[in-house]
Amino acid sequence: MNRQKVVIAENLEQSLQEAIIQCEHDRMFLLADKTTEYYCLPVVEGFAALKDAKRIIIGATDTHKTLESLTHVWEELGQGGATRHTLLINIGGGMVTDLGGFAASTFKRGINYINIPTTLLAMVDASVGGKTGINFNGLKNEIGVFNNANTVILDTQFLKTLDAENIRSGYAEMLKHGLISEDKMWAELLNYDLENPDLQKLSQMVADSVAVKERIVTEDPTEHGIRKALNLGHTVGHAFESLALQREPVLHGYAVAWGLICELYLSCIKTGFPTDKMHQTVRFIQEHYGKMTITCDDYPTLLELMTHDKKNVAGVINFTLLGEIGDIRINQTATIEDIYEALDFYREG
Repeated sequence: MNRQKVVIAENLEQSLQEAIIQCEHDRMFLLADKTTEYYCLPVVEGFAALKDAKRIIIGATDTHKTLESLTHVWEELGQGGATRHTLLINIGGGMVTDLGGFAASTFKRGINYINIPTTLLAMVDASVGGKTGINFNGLKNEIGVFNNANTVILDTQFLKTLDAENIRSGYAEMLKHGLISEDKMWAELLNYDLENPDLQKLSQMVADSVAVKERIVTEDPTEHGIRKALNLGHTVGHAFESLALQREPVLHGYAVAWGLICELYLSCIKTGFPTDKMHQTVRFIQEHYGKMTITCDDYPTLLELMTHDKKNVAGVINFTLLGEIGDIRINQTATIEDIYEALDFYREG
């Protein structure tokens, strides 16, 4: 898989122009969703480098991360005369960068693409690491490929467009990065005032968070080993998210935060994670993310959804757990009783 370049932009127009120059192309398309079209395209529409770019607009939110939206992008590329030498620029949150990256990876067997993530979640998670895809058959990211963007451009000015819920959603992935990294980063994240975010300080924390993910992805690009560290909180979190799709969709980061509660509990009982650090982290999550209402009757459904996780081997649910902050234990298993106990802990906390 090609190595992607991640740029922390001080001048977005200059950074984008340089990224475009590095991708020889005959035509250029700009993909956004309806939310980004309103809030973010005005930031870039006057850029000289984009004057010939054709726009493709899809519906917003994860409910549009579908085969139908993907087909629409393919159709727009085809009808717009795109070739194997065409460049696609994705500007938006994780839904846009995931779907746009998959569209680029499969159209004409693959065209170049650039990601400009505009949400905190996309900056620290979705746009870095080459995972692309769509939801399918009621499951998160069921269809997709690994394929890096040529360049990812991070500009934290876009964070000014976000509401509190989307800031919190992205912050959950940063919290995960702190847990799999080291005590200092974890403590800084727990002490940050998430209710009154200092965006300048957050910008530096974003750079640190991206560096954690880049280091792990570089070591294991296609998730055969240590990259599974990035799935902490996601085995249960994706199950919460998929269940919510059947009821009322929730932001990805909220589901990950709730998944972290369950998987830190499993870490305590399975791999010796310190109880005090678990309770500190859980308290932070409960204060800022609330909880999704579930009952014991939902446990079998959540368990079934976990069996579809892509880390599983031969139908056995696979977890990433911790022995300590930064002490990553991949390929961990748990009994049904353990999982139900973790769900009890989440529900009763």
